[in-house]
This record gives sequence, C-alpha cells and structure tokens, in this order.
Amino acid sequence: MVVNKNLKGLWILGTNRLKGNIYMVSSFPRFFIFLSLAFIACKSSFEFQEGDILFQDGDCGDFCEAIRKVTHGFDGNSFSHNGVLTKEGADWYVLEAVGRGVVLTPLDDFMSKHLDEYGKPKVMVGRLKDAYRHLIPKAIAEGRKHLGKPYDSVFDFENDAFYCSELIHFSFKAANNQEDLFTPEPMTYKDPETGEMFSVWVDYFEKLGVAIPEGEPGLNPGGMSRSPVLEMIKDFRE
Repeated sequence: MVVNKNLKGLWILGTNRLKGNIYMVSSFPRFFIFLSLAFIACKSSFEFQEGDILFQDGDCGDFCEAIRKVTHGFDGNSFSHNGVLTKEGADWYVLEAVGRGVVLTPLDDFMSKHLDEYGKPKVMVGRLKDAYRHLIPKAIAEGRKHLGKPYDSVFDFENDAFYCSELIHFSFKAANNQEDLFTPEPMTYKDPETGEMFSVWVDYFEKLGVAIPEGEPGLNPGGMSRSPVLEMIKDFRE
C-alpha cells in the first residue's frame, strides 16, 4: 500500500469487546480514505507485463528542472528517470540505474518513491509494440549482467557504467543484434531560454573534473517515452 507521507493519521477499524460493535476512529477526512481505496483498486486492475518501461517524474531539485527544460516527454509529460520491469517468481522488480549503481528495486518501492499531492505514483507505463516484444527476454538478461556496476555520472557511452536510459538502451541494443532500438540523440546541457549552460551542470562537471559532454550521443527518459517502438498505456496519476 502506498501512503502519502503528508497525511498525518490513519483510520482504525476494530471491535468493541464489551458490546461487539464495530467502531471506526479517524484523524483525517474520509475524502483521503476514498482516494486511497480508489488508487488501490486502480493499481490492482492494471496488469503489468515483463519488459514494461516505467517512466518516473522524480523530485531532484535543479537537476530535474534542467532535464525537464531540455526534454519533452510523451503528451507533454516530464520524466527524469526510468527502469524496466522484471519478475522473479511471484515478485515484481524494476531493473534500474540509480546513484548506487545498477540494481533491482521492488516494484512497490519504486512506485512509492515519488508521489503527487494525492498520494498517487508519478509513473507512466510504456509497453513495447508487438513487433518488438520478442526482444524482451534477452534484453532483461543482458540488463541483469550489469547488476552491481556503477552509475554513469559522466554520461559516457564508452565506459562500463550506466545511467537509467543508457542501461535500457544498451540492454535492448544487445538483444537486437547490436542495432539501436531506441535512437540516441545529441545531448545538451544548455538552457534553451538563454543559450547558456545550466549553472547546476557547470558546477556538477567541474566537481567531477571533466568537460561537459555537450553534443555527445545520449538518451533521456522524456525522449525515450516518445519512441515509436513504445505505446504509453498507463498513467498512475489518473
């Protein structure tokens, strides 16, 4: 169950042992209970499939704002992260590249990471079109080979580290006989309104001691969400 951290209380359902009556005590309005129950029903009615790509609108301050300004996601949405869904037994996990490296994250943990004001996950689901679904098993197997590898903090295709979209890209490329399924594009770290480098990126790369990789090939969640090989099929905020 996903609980909005802004909510201060819970409904408590119990039994009065003396009278045998069921009682209910509340410390926040029924409206929020309705929303929570509606979300649970919505979540349970949606059927995930292995290979689904989960696009997330994360909260990472100035970095996310810079990403949003230079990338445009499906239907005008903003995304700053993504991962691929995989299953182990009866349990769902998201194969993703995060700050601590390439990991498998339980689906519920992924979904509850960034919530909107109603406690709903800021996540959309992209599903490969039928012509490409045969690539999924091999792509996931390829992605799992990178578990434990470091996060690609310099966004370099040539090193043995991965950022979120890079992991997905190379997993499916390997499954597709080394042909791109998702198309890399020149990356930019410039503010489109001013033509100047975002100060957050200038500081970031200066601390790493590397040049800003302006114009180098790369991918981002927003651009990937508009790929013609995908259908965006579910928005958990609706």
